[in-house]
Amino acid sequence: MGQHSDQNSASQQSCAVVTGGARNIGQAISLRLQQDGYHVIVVDIVAPEAGSLQADAYQVDLADADATKRVMEEIAKRYVVTRLVNNVGIVAPALLEDARLEDFDKLMHLNVRSALVCTQTLLPTMKVRGMGRIVMNTSRVVLGKEARTIYSATKGALQSMARTWALELAEHGITVNCVAPGPIATSAFWQNNPPDSERARRIIDNIPLKRMGQPEDVAQAVSFFCDERSGFITGQTLFVCGGVTVG
Repeated sequence: MGQHSDQNSASQQSCAVVTGGARNIGQAISLRLQQDGYHVIVVDIVAPEAGSLQADAYQVDLADADATKRVMEEIAKRYVVTRLVNNVGIVAPALLEDARLEDFDKLMHLNVRSALVCTQTLLPTMKVRGMGRIVMNTSRVVLGKEARTIYSATKGALQSMARTWALELAEHGITVNCVAPGPIATSAFWQNNPPDSERARRIIDNIPLKRMGQPEDVAQAVSFFCDERSGFITGQTLFVCGGVTVG
């Protein structure tokens, strides 16, 4: 199911689970948390690429609720997880008239239900320890964007759940926050917007900072929310967007 490093060494570190942590933004988050000193556990449908990321890895389709729960239960038994980054997500761009119900189910199951399953399964450990950090990777689309009916619905759901969980879990020392990226230079972005295309130039021109965001920019914000010193911040959304959401 996965590849695992020494269990004893892992038990001596704070452990962080990153869903969808093998590629793009998720990979940058995993690397940053590793640099921050956490023992990182990547849960993704693909294995992490060989390189500097020294995470334990579990391969699972996070859209499959039963399989996800089984993996999370195994993780909860093996590690003391105090950080959870619900990062996994896919986009199905379509105007309202073209939005497909099968895409609605697919995105809701992967983007939203997986966060619920993962959090519910790992929550008991955080409660016992009286400390936890849960971070949702949402999106600037929660403020509105064309051709994102289903995607924005999933990200809005995550943001609403985060605010509810922040209230419910505060007494246990567990914070819940959202990082909402704007235009980020991922492989998926460049596939949909070739670097030399007019569409890509128009997107970049509309960013006040006049550059694309990098996955590391998102990881910086996640790192902040995961820090033990960020314990008085909960229920918040931080837009990492180069100024796109201003005004």
